[in-house]
Amino acid sequence: QVQLQESGPGLVKPSQTLSLTCTVSGGSITTSDYAWTWIRQPPGKGLEWMALIAYDGSTYYTPSLKSRTSISRDTSKNQFSLQLGSVNLEDTAVYYCARANIIVTMWPLDYWGQGTKVTVSS
Repeated sequence: QVQLQESGPGLVKPSQTLSLTCTVSGGSITTSDYAWTWIRQPPGKGLEWMALIAYDGSTYYTPSLKSRTSISRDTSKNQFSLQLGSVNLEDTAVYYCARANIIVTMWPLDYWGQGTKVTVSS
């Protein structure tokens, strides 16, 4: 059973950089056919896909956030991380990490973390 657990600060000040880490257990982040993603949900809004890092280290970003976002991984710790720079109030959201099955059409997200709430406030 694959499990994902997000970690990071619950509160970030405007203009700072938000750093989140997802620790994966029960499966390796380098296993082919899978990719690892960050998704967020602002209060009262829908889910927004942010970034993805595949089993081979290749990365993809949603265009609207690409200039402020960086996704990386530490294979020795079986973790992947997200950095979001120059945060503002609109970045307040619950942030989730999830696994995508990239050999299935539409790349379904089959395992999710429980989510971590991040508030941007001065």
